[in-house]
Amino acid sequence: MIIYPVVNLDLIKQLRSDKNISIEEMSTSMGYKGYQGYYYKENGSRKMSAEDIAKISTILSIPINKLFFEK
Repeated sequence: MIIYPVVNLDLIKQLRSDKNISIEEMSTSMGYKGYQGYYYKENGSRKMSAEDIAKISTILSIPINKLFFEK
């Protein structure tokens, strides 16, 4: 059985909150024009791309591999 890494959305949300970064600020930092571009991804309604994960890693100052857990 192959185990694939899954983005840990709860961790991302927690880290963003701990750093006092709003959904709007995160969305703007990632290059979206409105907050919804990021909001739906953090809440799991839309998939995150590799580029999204790289940007989140940089913004939150956390290594990319820490943003995943095995499922």
